[in-house]
Amino acid sequence: MKKRRFVFAILLIFLLEAAVVFMEGREEASQDAVAVNKIVKIVENNWESLKGHSDSSGFVSDFDYVLNRNHNGDLEPFDYVVIDDKGKVLFKTRDRLSETISQAVSHRDTILDVEQSGAAVGKVMIYNSWEENLVTRKRRAILCLLLLLLIQAVCLAGYAACLYGTLVKPFRKLEGFAERIAGGNLDIPLEMDRQNLFGAFTESFDIMRTELKKARLAEAEANAEKKELVAKLSHDIKTPVASIKAASEVGFALAESERMRENYTQIIQKADQINSLVTNLFTATLEELQELTVMPGDMESSEIKMLLENADYLHQAEIPDIPPCLVWADRLRLQQVFDNIFANSYKYADTAIQVQAEKSGGWLTVELEDAGGGMPKEEIFFIKEKFRRGSNAGAVDGAGLGLFISDYFMEAMKGTLTLENGEQGLKVRVSVPLSGGM
Repeated sequence: MKKRRFVFAILLIFLLEAAVVFMEGREEASQDAVAVNKIVKIVENNWESLKGHSDSSGFVSDFDYVLNRNHNGDLEPFDYVVIDDKGKVLFKTRDRLSETISQAVSHRDTILDVEQSGAAVGKVMIYNSWEENLVTRKRRAILCLLLLLLIQAVCLAGYAACLYGTLVKPFRKLEGFAERIAGGNLDIPLEMDRQNLFGAFTESFDIMRTELKKARLAEAEANAEKKELVAKLSHDIKTPVASIKAASEVGFALAESERMRENYTQIIQKADQINSLVTNLFTATLEELQELTVMPGDMESSEIKMLLENADYLHQAEIPDIPPCLVWADRLRLQQVFDNIFANSYKYADTAIQVQAEKSGGWLTVELEDAGGGMPKEEIFFIKEKFRRGSNAGAVDGAGLGLFISDYFMEAMKGTLTLENGEQGLKVRVSVPLSGGM
């Protein structure tokens, strides 16, 4: 509906522009026939007095007053010149008028005969103001066209802004959303406008995020189950291995020949080797997350404000201006760190978040605190460990990886991630090194 209105408005403006050009091009100078005949009639009625009139400059005698004004005392609408049949100028309303018939013809003036007793005794040459009118019309047409062009430009600018909000902006959101998905962050939902042209399109992307998140949670559960299975199998394997080793040690002590002792020694060594291999199964899964690459570089601190705004998907935090400086960080990984912090705060505290930023001692520190009451002090020391979650997690879904990954990223960027209980809730402090200190 809005598009139709805009098209109709632009079409109407184009039609008005065409009408202005067409009408101004067709308009011609015209003269009032009644006023022209009145002038001729006045001249004819005063012809005898006019012939004896010696001054042709106008406006100097009562006679001039009669020739220049109508019966109401108003000035006649046209300038004119009166000449006799010999071409002598008898009267003119002002200077710079056509004073000969040839000049009047070339200027397209109106030339009428002055008659006395049925005979032409002179002529009245009424000045044609078409040149002045043409200039006035052109100026008026230009002003109208400029006004219409201005209105048209405003309409186009408004429509461009509308197109930006309708087409470009949603795709830019999708671009940032795709970066987060590629970085492994599936907690931040994609904002959408169902009234938008691409509302259903963006909704399908958010459905994809939801399904990917479910798959990740299922994977985390599978990993946890795998750990339990490995622990159980390790226990089951270690028990008979320990029995074999113990029996072998007894056999070694009772063996009489050297060959028998060597055999028992080999059995004991293989039992120790099996025990070491089983122990390694417990730590094998910890190496999986080391494949996440971190590539820090110089980054303007002004970008950090954009990262915080992107992470604040519920818009419950007032993001302050970041002190201007150059930091050493990986933009994508730093975005993931803030995403994890905001997501955890919204999941477990669901309150407004206070954000502060400070530059000091070679560091840029961003401090975030919610109003959820914090967490038990003894849990803060191990909450950054893998698969560890606070006792207040309850039934909220999660894998216990967010803070572990964030801490890993900050260490890879030579920064720090610290947690403590603040006055109102959990306080998370993210410190990024300045580039000058690297």
